[in-house]
Amino acid sequence: MLMLVCSALAIQSSQAADQPAVAASAKPATTVAAAQSADNPLLTISTLPFEFPPFDKIRNAHYAPAFAVAMRRHLAEIDAIANNANAPTFDNTIVAMERAGQLLTRVSNIFFNQAGTNTNPEMEALSRELAPQLSAHQDAIYLNAALFQRIDHLYAQRDKLNLDAESARLLERYESDFVRAGAKLSDADKTRLKSMNAQLATLATTFSQNVLKETNASAVIVDDQAMLKGLSDAEIHSAAEAAKARGLAGKFLIPLMNTTGQPYEAVLENRALRQRLHEASTARGNHGGDFDNRGVVLQLARLRAERAQLLGYPNHAAYGLADETAKTTTAVNQMLAGLAPAAVRNAKREAGELQKLIDAEHGGFQLAAWDWAYYSEKLRKQKYAFDDAQLRPYFELNNVLQNGVFYAATKLYGIHFKERKDLPLYHPSIRIFEVSDADGKPLALYIADMYARDNKRGGAWMNAYIEQSTLFGKLPVIANHLNIPAPPAGQLTLLTADEVRTAFHEFGHALHGMFSHVRYPRFSGTNVPRDFVEYPSQVNEMWAMWPEVLKHYAHHYQTGAVIPQALVDKLMASSKFNQGFATTEYLAATLLDQRWHQLSPDQVPGDALAFEADALKAAGVDFAPVPPRYRSTYFSHIFGGGYSAGYYAYLWSEVLDADTVEWFKEHGGLTRKNGDWFRQQLLSRGGSIDPMQSFRNFRGRDPKIEPLLIRRGLQ
Repeated sequence: MLMLVCSALAIQSSQAADQPAVAASAKPATTVAAAQSADNPLLTISTLPFEFPPFDKIRNAHYAPAFAVAMRRHLAEIDAIANNANAPTFDNTIVAMERAGQLLTRVSNIFFNQAGTNTNPEMEALSRELAPQLSAHQDAIYLNAALFQRIDHLYAQRDKLNLDAESARLLERYESDFVRAGAKLSDADKTRLKSMNAQLATLATTFSQNVLKETNASAVIVDDQAMLKGLSDAEIHSAAEAAKARGLAGKFLIPLMNTTGQPYEAVLENRALRQRLHEASTARGNHGGDFDNRGVVLQLARLRAERAQLLGYPNHAAYGLADETAKTTTAVNQMLAGLAPAAVRNAKREAGELQKLIDAEHGGFQLAAWDWAYYSEKLRKQKYAFDDAQLRPYFELNNVLQNGVFYAATKLYGIHFKERKDLPLYHPSIRIFEVSDADGKPLALYIADMYARDNKRGGAWMNAYIEQSTLFGKLPVIANHLNIPAPPAGQLTLLTADEVRTAFHEFGHALHGMFSHVRYPRFSGTNVPRDFVEYPSQVNEMWAMWPEVLKHYAHHYQTGAVIPQALVDKLMASSKFNQGFATTEYLAATLLDQRWHQLSPDQVPGDALAFEADALKAAGVDFAPVPPRYRSTYFSHIFGGGYSAGYYAYLWSEVLDADTVEWFKEHGGLTRKNGDWFRQQLLSRGGSIDPMQSFRNFRGRDPKIEPLLIRRGLQ
């Protein structure tokens, strides 16, 4: 198929269509010969169930030659389509393009998914080499004049082709994809565009690799165990083991997570250490050294703005949003501007409460960003007589996964899970489950990769190794990735409430991929607009605290006792607690994203940090105790991944999510009837239908914002 697999490092999401790859002719003949040898497992379809990747046979040396062969073969397939002597038809042009590039898709899926979850120096080096090659390869397709002429001819005749709805949408999408990729540009502008795309691909890869390396290098080293007061014995042991692994026996290492705020800020009693931890986080990529991203950010912003103008748009945000459900920068700006004042007002009210708590303890200091999590947990305990530590014994990982996440899916959709221990693993901590449908037929394979590793990027996400398609008769292989700190050997993994929510969220993405039932790979699973893709995953979060589900998985890891209702009541009562902070930190990052990407080329500044500060102030979200969830220099979503000008998508999708939660409540909640309707109208459709139309088909009307405002305490 034409849509190449996204790279977790650089080519992800809607920008994937603007970045893949170069012909293999530059590769030495010996390398190509090695790739064609029988011992390269990437060049043949896996014989394992569901075509599961043979991770035990794949070596670093296999990737480069496999890419060389795959790109060369793909271009040959495209050349045959473009130069077909027969008049263009839907089958010999559009369907043929969907069939092309299967080898490249397979190699790309495996490589880039592994590069995000299980990387090593050789893979990182190859990622840097591949970024401009893949960009050139995709340009060679999208800027192929003969190929576009065939597509454009069919598009002009589309009303006469008697296509079914999915095929008609596929033709429309190909026309749009090619035009947005520059197919109508002059030859001179196409040459300029190719150069830009190659540079952008390289810069995005550099940004992502810098973030990973800087995050690892910025881990906080502690000499004295007494400074770790507030951490559990298991957490202190993990910190000691992490330090020992780096040759620092006798010391303690606190790794950084990808967000600005760090989890241990909520429990560490030593204020100076909280400050060190926070400042190490916010300094990533902006304090000099080999991993400084300030210059990379400026280059990405300028090049994206220049490319957008070349393609006929005023800025990169306008270019990106034209292909989303939001459509315009005006729509996004209005939403954000409408929410920001109330969010900041709530955050300042919350800050006042925290300052009173500090003063009552005779702290003698003003609330700072590194104090917020610590004192908000204290305040939560005061207001609701509980804290997160009381919940964790009831949130053991395996129970959460099998008796919570899987249980809810079985109740809603009738699907069943069976662990497979006969398939090769790329890391011993991952688990694989075969998923069968309500009728017992195989549905998918699901990979659960839950633990943090030094060679795994931060955050939580879902990806597909194989996407569903009836055109090829393929069933999906879907993976969820979290970054839960591994417990000491022999101990169970106890989750925070937020980690539980994340597990349900990411499984919502997995369901979107597993339930896909489309003909064309272009529309499979989560291949939907970026501001719609978070919607099903956010809906799935509701089941984490649904009474029937909660009582099925929330059992004390030692006694087996069900979580007490009194504790649940306190948790639910506190659901709107700290929402001013949560909404403001998210909006600050979202507004930064829009400010960077609504610049014209001549507006791109010379100082990334000064621009960031000015942008936050102009948007009214420059409240020091609540910094952005991500600062520009480690904002991987927008500078290394696929959310450029699209980080607003989480909130945009939450409007749909909150409205959908109300629908489930109105219709009886956790029932097969409700699950089947949601699956039929939304989860199975992928991108084969206009996403907002699929919402209307499900809900019976357009979405309303009121449920979101109530949820966030912004009404």
